[in-house]
Amino acid sequence: MGAYYCAICRQTTFIGKKHIFGKNHQSTLRVVLLKFLEKVKEARRTLKKPQVEKFDSTEHKKTFWCYCCGLEIDKNVTDDNMTVLYGGLLEHMATPEHRKNTHKFWWENKADPKLRDKVIVTEEETERFKVEVAKALESFVEQEDVFIKQQADFIRTQEKHRQEVLQSLLEREADSELFKGANGTDMSAEETVSSQFTPQGSDQPAGRSFVKLMSKAPRSAAGQGLTFIGYQDSSNRGNVHTGAVPPWLQEDPLEGTSGPAARPEIGPSLQDFLKQKEQEKLKKLPPNRVGANFDHSSQTDANWLPSFGRVWNSGRRWQSRHQFRQEEGQKSKRKRKREHSTDGSERAKPTEQTTHSDNA
Repeated sequence: MGAYYCAICRQTTFIGKKHIFGKNHQSTLRVVLLKFLEKVKEARRTLKKPQVEKFDSTEHKKTFWCYCCGLEIDKNVTDDNMTVLYGGLLEHMATPEHRKNTHKFWWENKADPKLRDKVIVTEEETERFKVEVAKALESFVEQEDVFIKQQADFIRTQEKHRQEVLQSLLEREADSELFKGANGTDMSAEETVSSQFTPQGSDQPAGRSFVKLMSKAPRSAAGQGLTFIGYQDSSNRGNVHTGAVPPWLQEDPLEGTSGPAARPEIGPSLQDFLKQKEQEKLKKLPPNRVGANFDHSSQTDANWLPSFGRVWNSGRRWQSRHQFRQEEGQKSKRKRKREHSTDGSERAKPTEQTTHSDNA
């Protein structure tokens, strides 16, 4: 039995066409057909209502692989201006070659016959689709014409506004030149008006009062419906772009003051924050753990170890236990000697008192 190459499973078998009836081939074929039918289903939705969009080279140049024909076809139909979505796929599915190859594919792979008609477009559906596409193209062209007219009107409006602004600036320059010529001197308009508003005997330089008055007086700015409010003197103040210190890093003038002018402290203190953070860590631990209820504020002495052992530093555990018992025995012996000596001294005192009384 010769070698047989299966395009669905993408492998070569040596059992002939028995491979087609195998479980692996049928499961792979089912997955391929589900993916193929899902894409065909999206294309069939546009049969009754075609979608026409403006051409986009990144989206409308995609291709589609037809498993029945073994060919790569264009998914959409476009003329580099307009694009009919899924037009190329529907056009291919309506061809006689695709219909013939579909029957052959279903017969060779023993696929479900109920799914075969879903990947074939009939002639009636093709004619209906062509009529709907013609209507969709006409409406799309009309919408594009309206959009182009709107853009043209917008461009004309912007150009007209630009010309008006330019004309107003030219008229203002012409008026200033006429004003200079009427005075017959080379003195500027600013110096002329400032000399009128500067009081006699004042030490202010010429033009300073004029600048102050002009900064307060409103002007009509270039443009429609705009008014010049005044110059904003920002020479003494900088911003973060000029290298100045931002407001949130500047020193607070009220900092360090006491009384009603002092600002109240906002938020918790550092100690409260650290305490709260420690409590949040303890909440994540199991509540019934060893030492959960331990009182850390209690005072402990050096004899806090239990009576059954000591700290295990080295060696075996029983050795530390014996060492602890020896130390406890030595302590008890010293305590007994101390008690015995105190008892002996107390007994000696009354005998001495009795002897003194007898001698007396």
